[in-house]
Amino acid sequence: MTTWTDHTADRPISLTAPSGIDRAAHHRLDEAWLAAAWSHPTTRCFVVSGGQVLIDETPDGRTELVMTPSFEAPLTEAHRYFLGTDGDGVSYFALQKDSLPGRIDQSARPAGLREAGLLLSPRDAGLMVHAVGLENWQRTHRFCSRCGERTVIAAAGHIRRCPACGGEHYPRTDPAVIMAVTDEEDRILLGRQVHWPEGRFSTLAGFVEPGESIEQAVRREVSEEVGVAVGTVEYVASQPWPFPSSLMLGFMARATSTAIEVDGDEIHEARWFSREELRAAFESGEVLPPYGISIAARLIEMWYGKPLPTRGFV
Repeated sequence: MTTWTDHTADRPISLTAPSGIDRAAHHRLDEAWLAAAWSHPTTRCFVVSGGQVLIDETPDGRTELVMTPSFEAPLTEAHRYFLGTDGDGVSYFALQKDSLPGRIDQSARPAGLREAGLLLSPRDAGLMVHAVGLENWQRTHRFCSRCGERTVIAAAGHIRRCPACGGEHYPRTDPAVIMAVTDEEDRILLGRQVHWPEGRFSTLAGFVEPGESIEQAVRREVSEEVGVAVGTVEYVASQPWPFPSSLMLGFMARATSTAIEVDGDEIHEARWFSREELRAAFESGEVLPPYGISIAARLIEMWYGKPLPTRGFV
């Protein structure tokens, strides 16, 4: 008998809570509207650079994105991305720069999404995910994949157009499956990647290949990485994962075999754990839990039946 959702159903997956931001995609091609929104006194913007933003702690203990009115923003015409509006009609923009601006008060600090995503409000985390995803794509897709000419930014950062061949290119998102695999004894299969520190175990994951369904990808990845066959595959939830451009699709999967044969290329070690074995391994420090921003922790918790220990890695 499984306990996938016992004591964990009310725990949200990081980066998936409603942000309260309407992306308002119908405004992205309306240059007059964008210009008016940018010049409005209530508009707020923030800088993104190399996947990082500035965050700051408020007097009441909250963590917020460092945002400024648009009229105080650093100059950047081409790399200004419209992110949407909130319920009060406030517009939000991200500015892509080569470096983050300095702060006179020295209280703000740079942070990447793995850290900031756990600290920020749903609104700020949603804005940051959107901005980081656009920045990653913009930095790596400056040339046309059809003819090789340099492209130009359009649609407030959401399209790159080729002036030579007329091609339009859109932000790239790579679907990836991540799965908690259990067997007939209701043990969970966890693996350790070759570049991870000793003791860190997590769920298996991999990219969806061309011409493949997501269920087929789950079965193929588990078979390739650890030699275990999978039967039933049940979808759980998705999570944006712009590191640099993935969408994680989370699953619970049931194994039809248990013999493990790791591939040695991606997975260095894999083990089956009962709940008691995993609890003991957490307590002894033999296993480091993958808590934090990743959906992996929530998939394990669904099986484990309670929150994982707070010591570990994102």
